Amino acid sequence: MTQPFELPAFYMPYPARLNPHLDAAREHSPRWAARMGMLESSGIWTGADLDAHDYPLLCAYTHPDASADDLCLVTDWYVWVFFFDDHFLETFKRTQDRPGGKAYLDRLPAFMPLDPAAGTPEPTNPVEAGLADLWARTVPAMSPAWRRRFAESTANLLNESLWELSNINAGRVPNPVEYIEMRRKVGGAPWSAGLVEYAARAEVPAAVAASRPLRVLRDTFSDGVHLRNDLFSYQREIEDEGEMSNGVLVLETFLACSTQEAAEAVNDLLTARLQQFEHTCVTELGPLFAESGLDAASCAAVLAYAKGLQDWQSGGHEWHMRSSRYMNGAAGGGAAHAPAPGLAALPVLPGLPPGLGTAALRAPGGARRGPGGVTTTRRAEAARARRFRHVPHRRVGPSLLPDFPMPFDLRLNVHLDGARTRLAAWAHRVGILDGAPWTEAKLYDYDLPLCAAGLAPDAPADALDVVSGWLAWGTYGDDLYPVLFGRTHDVAGARAVTERIAQFMPVEDPDAMPVPVSGLERGLADLWPRTAGPMTLPARRRFRETIEVMTASWVWELDNQAQNRIPEPVDYVEMRRQTFGSDLTMCLARLGHGPKVPQEVYRSGPISSLENAAADYACLMNDVFSYQKEIEFEGEIHNGVLVVQDFFDCDYPAALRVIADLMAERMRQFQHVAAHELPVLYEDFGLDDEVRGILDGYVRDLENWLAGILNWHRFCRRYRESDLRRHAQGALWPLGAPTGLGTSAARITRLLGPPAARRAS
Repeated sequence: MTQPFELPAFYMPYPARLNPHLDAAREHSPRWAARMGMLESSGIWTGADLDAHDYPLLCAYTHPDASADDLCLVTDWYVWVFFFDDHFLETFKRTQDRPGGKAYLDRLPAFMPLDPAAGTPEPTNPVEAGLADLWARTVPAMSPAWRRRFAESTANLLNESLWELSNINAGRVPNPVEYIEMRRKVGGAPWSAGLVEYAARAEVPAAVAASRPLRVLRDTFSDGVHLRNDLFSYQREIEDEGEMSNGVLVLETFLACSTQEAAEAVNDLLTARLQQFEHTCVTELGPLFAESGLDAASCAAVLAYAKGLQDWQSGGHEWHMRSSRYMNGAAGGGAAHAPAPGLAALPVLPGLPPGLGTAALRAPGGARRGPGGVTTTRRAEAARARRFRHVPHRRVGPSLLPDFPMPFDLRLNVHLDGARTRLAAWAHRVGILDGAPWTEAKLYDYDLPLCAAGLAPDAPADALDVVSGWLAWGTYGDDLYPVLFGRTHDVAGARAVTERIAQFMPVEDPDAMPVPVSGLERGLADLWPRTAGPMTLPARRRFRETIEVMTASWVWELDNQAQNRIPEPVDYVEMRRQTFGSDLTMCLARLGHGPKVPQEVYRSGPISSLENAAADYACLMNDVFSYQKEIEFEGEIHNGVLVVQDFFDCDYPAALRVIADLMAERMRQFQHVAAHELPVLYEDFGLDDEVRGILDGYVRDLENWLAGILNWHRFCRRYRESDLRRHAQGALWPLGAPTGLGTSAARITRLLGPPAARRAS
């Protein structure tokens, strides 16, 4: 069969190594699979199928330092998960039996009790039998915290298969952002990361397991594993299985390009994710250890975990090159079809150490173009260097505005005029107008009550004032951090201020806080008890988390600014939701829901997808409007248009078209989830009419949120060039950006946008 594209040259910074206990795992795994009923009697696999897939080789490459017993157990987990995938495909995907698939999946969590003494039901199929056996053999060695995390990732892996099935039923190709998010759950790499902790005996300390650096390590690892798998499995998934969830197909559809071009774009994204992993290890783990007060053993465990994830990336690639399961016939020199190595077949490569564990090492000078991968590539290093070479304060001219799809009607709160007057008085009272970066003129021009009036069109006057206050406080803080800390690169000072801010959000007693000493603190000290006071403790704790996430993201921006580093696309989109304060404003929309909506509903895939689609549309909209403000006047690097320019190495108009297309896709996704996925969610959870009505109302709240934010961007005086120049008087550069001798390279000469674009002046 002809391959649909040539596999690209992969960035492979770490050589694969082979576990010396491979033969023991090969002897063990078929016996275990047969005992669980996964072979001939299952109708899914034969013994020959299992031998050809060679999962022991996968695990020997991905866990090169595991003991013999641990390697056998980890191999059994992979045999189980791949059998589940094929079993679900044949039983439910091919027949498009969603009800049957859901009933099948609903039983599986019962085979993962957090207390092993609780017992499990009687297995009725090989998947249940295998899971019960594996869980009992694994969890005694791990802590309760690990068990909860691994059970959750296993449940995500299983349950999100319904998402794939729903997309097949709808004949729908997901958009790139949606795909990356859901692939992490469906693809199972977070689950694999949990097994790395087990096999490396490097359990991540609970104190840092949820921190940004550990989350980024897990997510970049996951994305790297999945994007690589998409390149190798494109032919099988698209041509044989009718799959819609493959990264090459997603970018092929979204970018309207050839399959080969889409494959190269996927490989570029894979490279960016691996480089983000490296960057996080080098720049974020050390500060995390210091701030968290981890002891030496805990620090060593995190580093061993990071090394285990690196081993998995390299070993997983090597296995893809050899497995009969994937498209690898174009591999250089036919290595893909060579017999999988055993312990007696380890070659000695010129210039490299001989012996056990070196079978997968590449020869020196092996920077060949081929899917086997190289230490690095010119394309990868050009992208890495470009990410640090941005010239700030380039003259870009007025922001170009595409057509913004907005299917929702705007409604404005009747108390808007009064809210404007009251916000000005509040701003003077708390002191956010006492010095840079805000003045009274800026407060009136920014007109945050206009935004609040669209977000909360039916709120009473006092509630509208609270929303206006939060919008003003968040926008002020976002403007303040670069002025206070950005120009001096004082990231440590920003962290100290951020830690102190937390003291003005007490959970137990909303009024118990220290004396505020700045406008930022006084504003929060005033808003917190007014908002959090009526909340339940869990709601108050959740609301505090949304603010902590937002303020921590401001420090992340300063850290990148100090390094002059443009974020890569996935990290940017995920962090942009936080810097924009999306969680905060959406949490305000939930205030009236009370405890009637179960928290697991809010945590479900459809609700998260709905909220993320709305947040991304609003964040990217802001990036489009603020392009000139941020790039030319502020020297900012956190802008979605700039991120796309850097990643695709394209000009401003081309990047704007990509952002506009992504915004349109996110709006379509929002509408798709609301119309098609929420009704299924209601049925899956058996929600009554009252709760359904609350959630339908939440969808309308988000529609108001989107329409209100667009209206505010169009009519506030924060982003137009005339207002930017007026506000810049007396600032660091009174006319915006530097001009004259030596600045010609900072100009953009090509500003012609798409036909639908117009200037925001």
